[in-house]
Amino acid sequence: MKLRRRHFFSRTGQALTVGLVLAASILGVPGPAVADTVYGTQGMAYSGVSNPPTSDKPQSKLWWNDGSWWADMWKSGTGWSIYRLDRASKTWVDTGVVNDTRASTLADTMWDGSHLYIASHVVTITGDGTPKPSLSNSPAKLYRYSYAGGKYTLDSGFPTTITNNSSESMTIDKDTTGRVWATWTQVGGNSTSGYTNTVYMNAATNSGASWGTPFVLPVSNPNPAPDDISAVVAFGNGQVGVMWSDHKANTVWWATHKDSDAANASWKLQPALRGNGQSDDHLNLKTLQADTTGRVFAAVKTSLNDISSDKTLPQEILLVFKPGTGAFTQSTIAKTGDCVSRPQIILDTQNNLVRAFHTAPPTSVSGCAYSGVAGSIYEKTASMDNPVFGSGRGTPIMQAASSSNINDVTTSKQSVNNSTGLVVMASDNVAKRYWFSDRPLGTTPPPAGQAPVASFTANPTSGAAPLNVTFTDTSTNTPTSWAWDFGDGGTSTAQNPAHSYAAAGTYTAKLTATNSAGSSSASTTISVGTAPPPATGGITVVNSSTANSGTAVTTASLPVPAGTAAGDVLVASITTDLNPNLTAPAGWTTMVNAKSINSTSTSGARAFAYYKVVGAGDPGTYNWTLSTAAKWGGGITAYRGVNNTTPLDSSVVTAADTSYSATSITVASITTATNGAMLIGGVACDCSAPVVTPPSGWTERWEAAAGQIAEQADKPQPTAGASGTATWTLSAARAVAAWRTALKPAG
Repeated sequence: MKLRRRHFFSRTGQALTVGLVLAASILGVPGPAVADTVYGTQGMAYSGVSNPPTSDKPQSKLWWNDGSWWADMWKSGTGWSIYRLDRASKTWVDTGVVNDTRASTLADTMWDGSHLYIASHVVTITGDGTPKPSLSNSPAKLYRYSYAGGKYTLDSGFPTTITNNSSESMTIDKDTTGRVWATWTQVGGNSTSGYTNTVYMNAATNSGASWGTPFVLPVSNPNPAPDDISAVVAFGNGQVGVMWSDHKANTVWWATHKDSDAANASWKLQPALRGNGQSDDHLNLKTLQADTTGRVFAAVKTSLNDISSDKTLPQEILLVFKPGTGAFTQSTIAKTGDCVSRPQIILDTQNNLVRAFHTAPPTSVSGCAYSGVAGSIYEKTASMDNPVFGSGRGTPIMQAASSSNINDVTTSKQSVNNSTGLVVMASDNVAKRYWFSDRPLGTTPPPAGQAPVASFTANPTSGAAPLNVTFTDTSTNTPTSWAWDFGDGGTSTAQNPAHSYAAAGTYTAKLTATNSAGSSSASTTISVGTAPPPATGGITVVNSSTANSGTAVTTASLPVPAGTAAGDVLVASITTDLNPNLTAPAGWTTMVNAKSINSTSTSGARAFAYYKVVGAGDPGTYNWTLSTAAKWGGGITAYRGVNNTTPLDSSVVTAADTSYSATSITVASITTATNGAMLIGGVACDCSAPVVTPPSGWTERWEAAAGQIAEQADKPQPTAGASGTATWTLSAARAVAAWRTALKPAG
C-alpha cells in the first residue's frame, strides 16, 4: 500500500498549525478533542489476525441469502467463520462454521444462488519501493458450502487448492458453464536479479471441484509493477473479464474471454483507462447480471495526487464497460481534494443506482495528511444510466466519536434492492473493531393491485444557471414507468434522470409514477438564479469523455462529458487511421482539419480538432461521419467559464513528425490576449497503444485507449502573453502530430 503525502489537514474549529499537530502526535501531547458524530454500528472486537479483516480492496466479504445478510469474519482464537446479521439486535451471530484458521489469510466470497464459495489466500503485501516475493508452499484454498435449513455444510472434497503461492489479493467469479475463475498477481525474483509481478489465472470445472494448473494471463506484457493487483468478473451472455492496474504503463488493463473458449486461450486485451497518473492499485468490479447489455462497473483510484497539487483532478473514477460497443465510459466519483481512497461499489437495481463507498478523513477534518489515511466511510450515488456523482466526499455512513481509523470498506458481489436493504462493513485496525452500516433502501414490494405513491428527491433544488439537478425516484408500490416534466419544457422517462436548467426562473418539477394498478404524481420547486459573471481566469474543467473503434467504421461517436451544461465549451479531437475526411456534427467549429501523419489510403493517420458552445437542446452523443471506413480514437473535454462569443484566445498552431522515430514533439509558442486564458492542446499518433505524457505543468484530461491514439491536455495561463513552447513525450518512437491554442475566459 502506498501513502499519498500530498494534502495536509486541519480540524474544524482548531487553530493548530500542521507543524504543531504533527509535533503533538510525535511527542504524545494531546491536542484539543473534537467529538465526531457517530454513524453506523460498532461491531465485535478481533485480535490475532495479520491484516485488517475487511481488506483487500477488490474483495467481497458479504452475501445475501435466505432473507439474511452473512459475512466471513475473523473470530479471535478460532479463525475465519461464517456469521449472520441479526438486524433486530444489530449484532453478528456466529454460526459455528469455521473455514480457514490461518491468521495470515484474507478471502473473497461469492454466493451463486445454491452454493457459497470462499477463496482464502495467504497474503504477501508488497510495494514498488520494497517488493516482497510471493511465498511458495502457501496454498490458496477454495471452500464450497451447500445451504439448507439455515445451515452451511462444507461439500465433500473441499477445500480445493487454487495455487500454492501467496499473493496480495485474490478474487473469484463463476461463468455460465459452471467454471470458477480466480485471479491474482504473483511477485517473483530477488534484490539481485530484480522483481517481476505477473497476472495469474486459474479455472476449476465442476463448480470449483477440479482446478487446472495456474497460468499466466495470455496477453502481451501481463507484468505490472510489484504492488499492482487484479480482479475477475463474469458478465453478459457468457464472458469473463479480468482487470488489473499497471503503474509502469500508466494504464488500467481489461482482458475478456468467452466462456466457450479454453481457459488459457483467446483472451482479448484493451486498455480500460490510460494516461499519466491514471493507474493505482485500488480497483473493484461489479456486473449487472440482469442487464441484457451485460454492463460491467469498475471503481478505480488514480495516482494523480502523486504528480499534481491540483485538487480538482479525478481521484476515483467509475468505468462502465458496454459489451455492445466494446468501449468504456468514465465519470469522476471523487476528486483529489476530497482525499478519498479504497473505493468499493455495489449496484442497486431497484433504484437504478451505483452506490460508491470509500475512506476519507472524519467529518471534522478538512483535507488530510495523505490520500489513504484511515478515518470514516462515506457513500456517494449516481444513476447507472447516467453516472454523475455529486461533489465532495459524500454522506458519512461509518464514523466513530473518538477513533479516526475506520478503513477497508467491503460489500457484496450481488446487487441490492429494497428487499435486501444495504449492508456494508469496514474495520478499525487500531481499535481492532469491526464496523458496519445497515439500512433499508425502500419498502417491501406491495400486494398486487396498489398504485404507486410518487415521491422523489432533487439535488440541488436551487442555484445559479446553468443548474444541473439530479432527480432520484423514491416512489413506493413498485412503479413500472416514470414520466418527468421538469417545468422548462424538458421531459424524461428514466427512473433517475439528470436535467440542466439553462435559464433563471422558478420551475415545478413533476414526476408521475405508474404501474398496472394506476398512477400518482409528486412535484417540487426548483429555483434557478442568474449566474454571476465569471471572474477573469475562471475557466474550469467540467469533465471528459473518450471513445474509440479498433475496427474500420464510418461513424465516430463521442459521448457528452458528464455534468455538461448549456454555455459550456466542448473541445474535441479525433485521430483517424489512413486518410478519411470528417464531417462534424452541427454547431462544431474546426480547429485542425485532416492534419496528415503520412496519411494515404493504405497507411498513416490524420488529426482533427474542434470546439462547440453547448446549447440547451444538445444531444447526449455527437457523431462525426468518416468519408471512408477507418479505425479511430478521440475524446471531448468540457470547459466552463469560456467566452461563448469568441471561445479562442489565440491562433491554432500545429506540428508533425512523420519519421516514425519521434519520442517527443514540440509545438511552437502561442500568444494569449486575455488574462486567465486556458492553454489547450493534444497529440495524434499513427499508432494504437503508446502512452503520451503532456508538457511539464500541463494536465492530461484523456487519452483514447485504442483505435488510433488521440490525447488532450490543458494548462491555465494567468497572464496574457507568450506561452512558450510545449513538448509532449512518447513511450516509444512513433509518427505524430500535435496542436495547441487557448480558450478565452468569459467576462
